[in-house]
Amino acid sequence: MKSGNQGLPVQGPTPLLPVAEARRRIVDSVSPVTGRERLALRDGLGRVLAEAIVSPLQVPAFDNSAMDGYALRAADLALAATDGLALAGRALAGAPHEGAVGPGQCVRIMTGAVLPAGADTVVMQEQAEVLAEGRIRLTGEHRAGENVRRAGEDVERGQTVLESGRRLTPADIAVIASLGIAEVQVHRRPRVAFFSTGDELCAPGQPLQPGQIYDSNRYALSGMLRRAGVECLDLGVVPDRREAVEQAFRDAATMADAVITSGGVSVGEADFVKETLERLGQVDFWRIRMKPGKPLAFGRVGDALFFGLPGNPVSTMVTFYQFVQPALQALAGAPPTPPLRLRLPTRVPLRNRSGRTDFQRGRLCHDDQGRPCVTMDRQQGSHILTSMSQADCFIVLPPDAGEIPAGTEVEVEPFAGLI
Repeated sequence: MKSGNQGLPVQGPTPLLPVAEARRRIVDSVSPVTGRERLALRDGLGRVLAEAIVSPLQVPAFDNSAMDGYALRAADLALAATDGLALAGRALAGAPHEGAVGPGQCVRIMTGAVLPAGADTVVMQEQAEVLAEGRIRLTGEHRAGENVRRAGEDVERGQTVLESGRRLTPADIAVIASLGIAEVQVHRRPRVAFFSTGDELCAPGQPLQPGQIYDSNRYALSGMLRRAGVECLDLGVVPDRREAVEQAFRDAATMADAVITSGGVSVGEADFVKETLERLGQVDFWRIRMKPGKPLAFGRVGDALFFGLPGNPVSTMVTFYQFVQPALQALAGAPPTPPLRLRLPTRVPLRNRSGRTDFQRGRLCHDDQGRPCVTMDRQQGSHILTSMSQADCFIVLPPDAGEIPAGTEVEVEPFAGLI
């Protein structure tokens, strides 16, 4: 990773970078962490695979029954519906039937039991009746091969089941366990240092002094980072003094793969984050064509990625999900996942005259006919933190949206794909 002041010049007005271009430039600049760990399978949940999972066996390992019923030869289906078949034994899961199923015979079989030799079809017990002499007669219509799970129909021996770079889900863990694999090789967690800047910030639980506010951004960052599966290094609140900000930068860069700040990236007299980044590292860009969140500084400090997020709480969260989260995915060794976007009608009129992509906070709902749609509250200021807490999606309005009547389809980004 490069360091030094090799980024874009920041003196004077700089153009606003489109959201998609900013995201692309960020992701393109990220290389995955190099460290690896071998973990017990149970501990691999949420971690990113550092090597592909190749099956050492086939799943299922043998032909088996998908139902409780009777195993027989398809050639005997007609006979089974008239005269019935002789019951030759039974097969249980873990206790196979010894011997083969011959002509005119069937075997009582339970779900998951090995299909006996000679049999190729299973008829469920609800479609069979036991005759007085102990023979089994079938009812209904049947076809050859029904209710049989074939060996290897889920996974073949030597098949790549999960690719390197996949973040493991509970279903993935189950699949790996079904292959008999007890450990997984994963990328180490990226280390992310973060801090807030501002003399006005006070820790929750402490009494507020005149002009102070409680520091909510650091708690939001902590929660979002933990959800992202990284190792969090909380450096607290840094006062608005040039030397304090510089020392925080130096400390963070020595211990982390990425550094995140909130506040101090504007052009106020006490906003030292951007100028410190210019002096100690590299500024790639710092103005985004979006609302909220226009002042976002991205670059490097030492060998660490750097994100200087805006100080307004909603802006902090919006910019994290749009830019920091995909970068952390790439840093962890996983391919960044584009946010899921849907087109839904809005129940209320909307507008965007800002000339910037607007991430309004919305709520998914249903219209009077039960069809999905989206609505929003009018309180959309970047300081209205409850607009994030009460929302479950972003309504993404393009820069030239203008007035949008109720009933118009708009782009919606559900939080379920982000948070």
